[in-house]
Amino acid sequence: MYLLTGAAGFIGSALLAHLNALGIQDIIIVDDFTNYPAKLPNLTGKKFRQKVERETLFTTWDQEKWPLKGVYHLGARTDTTETDKELFDHLNYKYSQAVWTRCADQNIPLIYASSGATYGLGEHGYVDKDELAKQLTPLNEYGRSKNNFDIWALQQPSAPQHWYGLKFFNVYGPNENHKGRMASVVWHTFHQVQKTGAMKLFRSHRDDIPDGHQSRDFIYVKDLVKVNHWLMDQLPSPSGLYNLGTGTARPFLDLATATFRAMGKQPDIAFIDTPADIRDKYQYFTEADMSKLRTAGYGEPFVSLEEGINDYVKQYLLPGKNW
Repeated sequence: MYLLTGAAGFIGSALLAHLNALGIQDIIIVDDFTNYPAKLPNLTGKKFRQKVERETLFTTWDQEKWPLKGVYHLGARTDTTETDKELFDHLNYKYSQAVWTRCADQNIPLIYASSGATYGLGEHGYVDKDELAKQLTPLNEYGRSKNNFDIWALQQPSAPQHWYGLKFFNVYGPNENHKGRMASVVWHTFHQVQKTGAMKLFRSHRDDIPDGHQSRDFIYVKDLVKVNHWLMDQLPSPSGLYNLGTGTARPFLDLATATFRAMGKQPDIAFIDTPADIRDKYQYFTEADMSKLRTAGYGEPFVSLEEGINDYVKQYLLPGKNW
């Protein structure tokens, strides 16, 4: 039996789909099901044992004493433009502490979602060495909340026997329809092209980087959830923080071009100024160092950006389907 938080969200529901495809249905799913109806289509057709509201999880957990094989803690506040520190403290820090404590006390393996946002501008590179967590300077409250929990976890004398804090880089793929502004650039490109026939990307405000060549490590959600379950299924890999990207940065121009092509359209791309409110916090380059995960034994290749976008657009966005 597994427990999965954030189960109705983008990555959580994708992991639920992956587990179901493997024949795993003995899953307790947790989310704020009441206040976010836009996420509920992500659960259509999914199989699970029990549904638990986010704010009643710990009372129910303590009462029912589930015989858990593992916990996937993917629930979080992920809006990088949100500035309410108290909200992040509650959902991303204190809530995660309560999950950790129970997993440590009950010897339950734990996988939790950290973020590539912890690296800030990348001043210290993108290497997932545990000892670097204290040196990182995230650019927003979301990134700070994730890094603060990473630091806290690394300092705990009592820990789950096996635990993995996964620093997700730029994830795209099915089941992100509810995310609005925070949806991937693939999602935004698809909908903008459908509406206008063209796409507008942010202009570069650095002389050394041409427009559209701001680059990110984009990972398809299907690859990401495979790694999540591999770590849980292949215990024990060394506990600690792990990057989860592809290890290859790609320009936004490549992403937009691949989306046009998957839609069967000729690229029509223009550039607009990066909004002033995020310009000084804008990352021009991210690329996950994946050697730690590879050394742990994960050998599967990651799909290319073009392959991932082609699958996403043709199998999900064009027919209007969820995974």
